Amino acid sequence: MTDTTKTELRRTLRAARRAHVEALPDSIRGLLFHRPPAPLLARIGDEAVIGLYHAGPWEAPAGGYARFFHEAGHTLALPRFASRTAPMAFAHHTDPYADSDLEVGPFGMLQPGAEAQALVPDVLFVPLVGFTASGERLGQGAGHYDRWLAEHPPQLAVGLAWDAQACETLPTEPHDIALDAIVTPTRIYGHL
Repeated sequence: MTDTTKTELRRTLRAARRAHVEALPDSIRGLLFHRPPAPLLARIGDEAVIGLYHAGPWEAPAGGYARFFHEAGHTLALPRFASRTAPMAFAHHTDPYADSDLEVGPFGMLQPGAEAQALVPDVLFVPLVGFTASGERLGQGAGHYDRWLAEHPPQLAVGLAWDAQACETLPTEPHDIALDAIVTPTRIYGHL
């Protein structure tokens, strides 16, 4: 599979994701991804450090999960980049309500400040552009999550996605890391 084909697939899936999200009434969108499903919670220990992401406008939101796990007493971590060429790391996120501990990082996304404690999540929630029922993931294309997952295999890696992002197949390469599960508003894919 060529990079051009992956680029075209990402463009198509991003457009489908955006159209799907824009079609959702705000009242419904606010109820989705509010609380992790019970089968997923059954796999997460009480002391687990939870890695999440600060979602872009069309990504499956992770803020509800962040608030849920924070209220349950878990330590939260978000991706942090020291520079555009630095590897992705995770750092402590202390305020999932107002994001007062976050700053704009080198990619224009909110991330924990440089003073935040570095952490390695036990459970990682991952954004994605596309996915298959078997856990294959198409990311943004920079490989940050695949490299991080290869170096720090978590106890559980879970994608959050809209149903419109499901694909029958995806182009994969040896460095692509499959997820344990994917949660959408209507179902759980994978092995929980």
